[in-house]
Amino acid sequence: MKNAFSIINKLDMSFEQKASIDLVKYPLLTEKTIKLIEQNQYSFAVDANATKTSVKAAIEKLFDVKVTAVNTLSQAVKKRRVGKFIGKKTQYKRAIVTLAPEDSITLFEDV
Repeated sequence: MKNAFSIINKLDMSFEQKASIDLVKYPLLTEKTIKLIEQNQYSFAVDANATKTSVKAAIEKLFDVKVTAVNTLSQAVKKRRVGKFIGKKTQYKRAIVTLAPEDSITLFEDV
């Protein structure tokens, strides 16, 4: 199985393009975010140090779309209990990206 980093390194990409790939981790798919897709808003988990301008630039480079607005929020740390052990749920930063009306992102391929 090939590592994603080895595939990226083989491609002729600049440092900025690699940084934008690392900035956006994965799309968030919940009932609420699927309803937001109908309004042309997409949710992504992003790096905790990401700013709105860097998220906007990364999404525009990765998906070749026009971003009109970016809203970010940091999830609060939540405690989880498994038996007698108390731990913390992983924390991530969410970015809700609004696209221009003529643009869209295909998250699922038509089968």
